[in-house]
Amino acid sequence: MASSAHKQQQQLPNIYGAATAAPPPTPSTLPNNHLSTSGAAADALSKLLHRLPPTLSLPTRRSPSATSPPLASLSDPNLIGRLQSSFSQLGYFQLTNHDISSQLARSAESESLGLFELEKDKKDAYFPKNWPLGFEADDEEDEEGNGESFCLDSTCSTESTELSLASLRELIGAMEKVGLKIIEMLSTAVGFENPLGKDPAQFCSLMWISQGLHGDKPVLSGGFYPYVVGLQYQIQHQKYSLLADSGRVVVLPQVDSILVTLGDIAQVWSNGKLKKVRGRPVACLGDGDYKDSRCVTMTLLVTPPAESRVSPLIPKATLTSSGTGQHEIIEDDHIHGSLVTEEEEEEEEEETLMFESFDFEDYAWRLYHERLHLKDPLDRYRI
Repeated sequence: MASSAHKQQQQLPNIYGAATAAPPPTPSTLPNNHLSTSGAAADALSKLLHRLPPTLSLPTRRSPSATSPPLASLSDPNLIGRLQSSFSQLGYFQLTNHDISSQLARSAESESLGLFELEKDKKDAYFPKNWPLGFEADDEEDEEGNGESFCLDSTCSTESTELSLASLRELIGAMEKVGLKIIEMLSTAVGFENPLGKDPAQFCSLMWISQGLHGDKPVLSGGFYPYVVGLQYQIQHQKYSLLADSGRVVVLPQVDSILVTLGDIAQVWSNGKLKKVRGRPVACLGDGDYKDSRCVTMTLLVTPPAESRVSPLIPKATLTSSGTGQHEIIEDDHIHGSLVTEEEEEEEEEETLMFESFDFEDYAWRLYHERLHLKDPLDRYRI
């Protein structure tokens, strides 16, 4: 009987139905020990916990806590200084007093949600793929529609005459004006000439509309796309994940503010003086006012035209100091006939290029199709 009991103690139940040999007996499992029953139960429980499926395991790391992005107001007389501080240190901030009504944003959101309710064949027919424009569904798309996205131009062009996207088109136009104003202020603060101006031929506006179902991990469909500034209206109390130069951060902007992010093109234009955010902000699923519903994000990207060439926009002096210490008139790409001191000339001459020039379309194509960025995609262009 003792031998039979000992053999039973050497076998532990396996949750998948197979018998598993237990470790050699310890003092707590000896027959004469008053703790034998509790010791065997503890060992069995330990075995069971180690065999739990990974999806039931407790998380090993906690997500970073959400922080409030720096505030900036279009009515602030010191806005240029605030932009310079936020962008040179972080690469993002939230904008208030921007004159875009919450009613317009919510109406545009309703139209965007309607796009995802269309049958897939209509999505493909109404928004044919013309990179980067059109409808896209990830290969790993599930039955709930995760991983779908629409990329629209400023006219919200579609092959359908049935869809009404008037509010979405109006929102794009309003956010485009804000984006161009920010770029102009930013170029003034940092000291480079704004190559976009107000000529529509000098820039493009792309509205990226993505949707994810709460409870799943965040999905960024459509790939990354380079931009100067990105703008995202904060319709609800919602957190967003950003991949900044300092690492991944979670931010919680104020409702009705605009989350503004600086892109890789702005960093190159500034010759590395500005920080950036890689890609678009991603909604943190599973919390906020969207907890029990689908989440749609509308991000406007202001970008150069596809045929553009990207390079640092720093002054290039063509005349050097004579060494007399007197004021001299110099000519460069951005300063014409300006009085410049010898000390200012020396500072200009000491600034060197940090990035090589590259074709925007080639860079955008590679960035869009390389879904996993293990390192900064601009590293290959750093000097």
